Amino acid sequence: MKKSAQLTRTTTVSARAILATNIVKLRGELGYSQEKLALEAGLHRTFVAHVERRARNISLDNVERLAIALQVQVHELLTPVEADRKSYPQSG
Repeated sequence: MKKSAQLTRTTTVSARAILATNIVKLRGELGYSQEKLALEAGLHRTFVAHVERRARNISLDNVERLAIALQVQVHELLTPVEADRKSYPQSG
């Protein structure tokens, strides 16, 4: 079995949940409102709110825009922080 397939089967936290949690955390650290983040990223505030609520799918281009606005690398938005694992909603 390929390692990526094995990872998918054992992972219980969705990429969407990790992304949403990391955006909320980083936005808070910068003191940004959803509106400020959206403005910095060139996106609409309601789009940012939908991404944070995991109600909207997001393109890689928009992930990159959010990463730039949050002053982090793209992979940081998609990497679970072990200390914060309890805050990630479980997929199910």
